[in-house]
Amino acid sequence: MESPAEASGDSQTVSPAVSAGPSPELRKLLVFKVYKRRWLVLLVLCLLNCSNATLWLTFAPVADQSAQFLKVTLQEINWLSLVFMVVAIPLSFGTTWMLDTLGLRITLVLGSWLNMLGALMRYAGTASLPGYTNYFPIVMLGQTLAAVAQPLIIFTPTKVAALWFPDHQRATANMIASMSNPLGVLLANIISPMMAETSAHIPILLLAYAVPTCIICFLATVGIRSSAPPTPPSASAECSGSEPYVQGIKLLLKNKAYLILLLCFGSGIAVFTCFSTLLEQILCVQGYSNDFAGLCGALFIVFGVIGAGALGLYVDKTKKFIEATKINMGFTALSCIAFSVVSLMPQQKAAVAAVCSLFGLFGFSIYPVAMELSVECSYPVGEATSAGLIFISGFSRFSTSSSFRL
Repeated sequence: MESPAEASGDSQTVSPAVSAGPSPELRKLLVFKVYKRRWLVLLVLCLLNCSNATLWLTFAPVADQSAQFLKVTLQEINWLSLVFMVVAIPLSFGTTWMLDTLGLRITLVLGSWLNMLGALMRYAGTASLPGYTNYFPIVMLGQTLAAVAQPLIIFTPTKVAALWFPDHQRATANMIASMSNPLGVLLANIISPMMAETSAHIPILLLAYAVPTCIICFLATVGIRSSAPPTPPSASAECSGSEPYVQGIKLLLKNKAYLILLLCFGSGIAVFTCFSTLLEQILCVQGYSNDFAGLCGALFIVFGVIGAGALGLYVDKTKKFIEATKINMGFTALSCIAFSVVSLMPQQKAAVAAVCSLFGLFGFSIYPVAMELSVECSYPVGEATSAGLIFISGFSRFSTSSSFRL
């Protein structure tokens, strides 16, 4: 790790934490800095998050073509997405410990390598070998490796925001990093139907998803040189992850405000995951085409990113996390109810598209705000621990409901 003197060329002094102190030594310690390379760390995380999301939902928008090529049923194709949730649940506890104990760099680099190896194995599993037609086990193994990488990646936005960004940029940084995951979902909904019009195009589709993972792995390995900057950007960054892991879990389980957020937002994550994974199958049974299902998924993400950007900037300035969370969760519940009704009606494209747009606008916009709120209301517990338990809650609900459905 480089010293503050070495990093002075790419840093800016934010402000002293206090205007006066008991000693000059203490004042010197409480001068915080921000570094330009924080944007590189954020960029790598965004690319990695986006890439992992595309691997997660590669097959969902083209379930019929995938089932035909891999010679399996639609239920088995659903398991290619469900495996991400099943694997994440037991590994999430280890991931939160790794982030808060071993640091950000080790976690992200390991995640990038697993993400790349999973993508390459998926493509290798579809290679045309003489007399070999059982592609599904190798593709599933590749999906599982990418699934192992998911908690290493998806839990990190709050950690990056807390360690590298000053207080007035934390919600915005968290919003940008968090929204890269739904952006990957959007790309999967657009690219998969576009490239895999027939089952014969599945290998080309997997190759198209594998190439970026190699580039991103290189950027993560070379570009992220340390877990935290030499000098913290804020007072809260100095105390990040100050509680031991087990003690942090105990504090969270006694925190009523956090438990309420865990229940509500965890349920929201489960609903979003079900929506993203099963949207094509929900709409196609009512006579809608794959292209229209992909369009609805795209509208869901686009309006969500727009809403998240506006709301992230708003709460960064006003700090009204609680008010924004309550209002948006209310509108999200109404939008979810509307979708459950409209999606059962055939020949209602305009209504379905409108409801999907509203569902994304309210549901996705609250995603980064609620993650930041989980950190705020659980201090001094580490960011990865507080955010990770919420994801575990959502993954558990989704896995339970999907397993029952399958």
